[in-house]
Amino acid sequence: MTESTVVHLLRHGEVHNPQNLLYGRLPGYHLSDNGRSMAELVAKAFAGRDIVALYSSPLERAQETAAPIAETLDLPITSDARLIEADNIFQGHVVGGMFRVPRNYRHMWNPARPSWGEPYIKIVSRMRAAVDAARVRARGHEAVMVSHQLPIWVIRLAAEGRRLWHDPRRRQCALASVTSFTFEGDRLASIGYSEPAASLVRPSRPPRPPERG
Repeated sequence: MTESTVVHLLRHGEVHNPQNLLYGRLPGYHLSDNGRSMAELVAKAFAGRDIVALYSSPLERAQETAAPIAETLDLPITSDARLIEADNIFQGHVVGGMFRVPRNYRHMWNPARPSWGEPYIKIVSRMRAAVDAARVRARGHEAVMVSHQLPIWVIRLAAEGRRLWHDPRRRQCALASVTSFTFEGDRLASIGYSEPAASLVRPSRPPRPPERG
């Protein structure tokens, strides 16, 4: 009988970000109080499941999301750099603010790559390698991998045979959401999605309006 293995890709919880910056890979961005509550809810949702391995992006917000799961399931957290947020030259800018600076336009010539950050195909390559390693480690059981919205979304697009170029506003990957890859042997059989912390997700902040001179 073919063994069934599930790899859950968990997006981190809400981040304390009062300046509404695109923080990317910048250090020092931790979960907000609400984000910690999200992580606790997800840990409760995973309690009792047959999870034998827990991985996390090295960034603080991912590690902090993984912590309650580690405590609940009595598992160590294995840091995996392949799960890190996508690189982006606009990190540190106010969300949406980069579109109001003309000198930034030279980085926006190719949204299909994208030209302003880590290529989608590179993200897919590293995420696929991470998922495959988790599948092998947890064969016949389940694994959890805490990552970030863009890496989770593009590996899902690739797995479903869809184009990688997409509208970020249409990603199905809310804060603390779980995208679950179910394998039968080495074959991907299905992809599921759930939001165990949906009750705590607040509406996204809109970009700041342009300053008037």
